Amino acid sequence: MEPSDSASEPPVDALRSVFHLRETRRDGDRVLFYGESLVPEQMLVQEVWTPFREAGYEVQVSTGGTGRSDVVVARPVTDGIDGIPWTNIGLLLATVVSTLLVGALTWYYIPLSDIRANPLVLLRAWPFTAAILGVLATHELGHYALGRYHGVDVSLPYVIPFVFPFGTLGAIIRMRGQMPDRKTLFDIGVAGPLAGLAATIVVTAIGLSLPPVEVPPWALEGTGRALVFNNPPLLDIIATLLGEPTEYADPAVAVNPVIIGGWVGMFFTVLNLLPVGQLDGGHILRAMLGESQERVAALVPAGLFGIAAYLHYGLGYGLNESVGLWGFWGLLSAFIAFKGPANPIDDSPLDAPRIAVGILTFALGVLCFMIVPVEVTTI
Repeated sequence: MEPSDSASEPPVDALRSVFHLRETRRDGDRVLFYGESLVPEQMLVQEVWTPFREAGYEVQVSTGGTGRSDVVVARPVTDGIDGIPWTNIGLLLATVVSTLLVGALTWYYIPLSDIRANPLVLLRAWPFTAAILGVLATHELGHYALGRYHGVDVSLPYVIPFVFPFGTLGAIIRMRGQMPDRKTLFDIGVAGPLAGLAATIVVTAIGLSLPPVEVPPWALEGTGRALVFNNPPLLDIIATLLGEPTEYADPAVAVNPVIIGGWVGMFFTVLNLLPVGQLDGGHILRAMLGESQERVAALVPAGLFGIAAYLHYGLGYGLNESVGLWGFWGLLSAFIAFKGPANPIDDSPLDAPRIAVGILTFALGVLCFMIVPVEVTTI
């Protein structure tokens, strides 16, 4: 990243009113101020944020222990991308390969022997790859675009390659800059799910309109059991509006793999909208409720463990895939909630239109929820 050309000298006078300055040092582009804070850390940041930001700097505070100095770090606001983002490109290419391979083997039923004989047959799975990456990239680019719009330092998306069943674990961006206010936190947080859902609806509609694929006899042989991905309500709504089926009575016929891209978009939306910590739902609810969001976040792990227990004990699912899934996310959400949410500098309440958009976003997330997302059934 290149520092913003608008950065000038840090406004030291604004700092002196809340900070006893003893020493100033430079470390590359950063300016480090050593001394003792005269006010609590959060108040210090609130007091100096605006003048430092206007001078082209972001501010971070490190509070020292007994006998140690407090440090205020002023870092130039970055603008643009420094050089070629090789890590992002490398991960993207790796994920293209992993989704092509998984798509070809799992969803287009291309034998591994055919792939070994001619690796170019992987390209037959390009619609699956385009659907999966299109949904994930659109979601993350929504965050990226609003982050740049608000002047927050955000990275390009990192797409994570994986194996069965989708060839990817999703995509993330890094938000290195501080949130100036609740409005910025909300806009960046909500942009991803809404952009991703728009792409998901388009991908799902395209997939439903495409012809099904034939399941070869060799794929039907074996244990007689198959991993089934159940439909979220939103997928059924789209299928009903288009008058297209989401399954076939004949086991030798399967839905077009592009539909799986829509399923992935809906399921990842549910997980991202969990209102905990640094997840999208945590950002959105933190902006909507303020610090009260942490009380809601504390209930999320218990709710997910409750779903797993209900499936296991109430519905008798045993230790099936969905029980393990919700149990795992119960543990993960507890860790994410413990790490805490992003805290904006200005904690002024949101306006009513944004509150309404937030409620709508969570409502759309409910349409993507499935209590049993995946299960093994007999075929």
